[in-house]
Amino acid sequence: MEIQRERVFCGRRFSSNELEFIGELVESCSGISRTELAYTVCELLDWKRPNGKLKGRECREFLEKLADSGLFRLPGRRDGKPLGSRTSIPDMRLEPIGRDLTGTVREFSPIWLKRVEGENERLSWRQWMGRYHYLGYKVPFGASLRYLIYAKRDAVVGGLQFSSAAWRIGCRDRWIGWDDRQRGRNLQKIVSNSRFLILPWVKVRNLASTVLSLAAREIPHHWQGLYGIRPVLLETLVDVARYSGTCYRAANWTPVGMTTGRGRMDREGKRYGAAPKAVFVYPLTPDFRRHLLV
Repeated sequence: MEIQRERVFCGRRFSSNELEFIGELVESCSGISRTELAYTVCELLDWKRPNGKLKGRECREFLEKLADSGLFRLPGRRDGKPLGSRTSIPDMRLEPIGRDLTGTVREFSPIWLKRVEGENERLSWRQWMGRYHYLGYKVPFGASLRYLIYAKRDAVVGGLQFSSAAWRIGCRDRWIGWDDRQRGRNLQKIVSNSRFLILPWVKVRNLASTVLSLAAREIPHHWQGLYGIRPVLLETLVDVARYSGTCYRAANWTPVGMTTGRGRMDREGKRYGAAPKAVFVYPLTPDFRRHLLV
């Protein structure tokens, strides 16, 4: 088997010897699933998160990219949704759709975030995103953390998702001022707000910016508790054909430019048809650059 030059994926550099080892492992373990194979590779190459958990999702994505480039053949896909795929959400009717909720944040206080943990909460979150978010529900790439947004005592008014940051965003990277090596070491300290939904019948003034401010306070210790690393910067992409980013501006997020319309994991400078989006960032600590530029 011919092995190409070393590869970098999600900030980890794989040597040609490691790629050869992966190829030999794939060929010798043809009887196991892709997921099992990914976790085996992680275990043997010690590819882990800072909290010690294996990077199984990222490794499966990497194996599939290597297979697509012709380095080896992976076992056939088993039933289940691949990462990043759209998922059909059944209409569970978990919450009744009543009259419009109108008013001010003060009238609907307290506003609070609940981490999505149990099966019922996961179904609710998926249902709302699948039915009402313009991007629908997708299996997130890499690490992720989800919240349901509550108003008053128990009214669900929306949902949030935070997930692994995009590998390369030109305007963000120039704004930070880092090079490829620094980005590879420290990208995990950036977290992306990859979904934000206020349910369509909720018409509460200043709710969205209030939720973003709450999330900025909650996400650092929750993310650290799950993944063993404390984020120092949040990012998000806003489809300017649909939205102006008003709530992000009101919550003191900073616009830093536009994407080029390439894929989130693009490393080859190729355009994949995605519409350019506005990039907003929010520092979680005043000295965030000190953490990102080491």
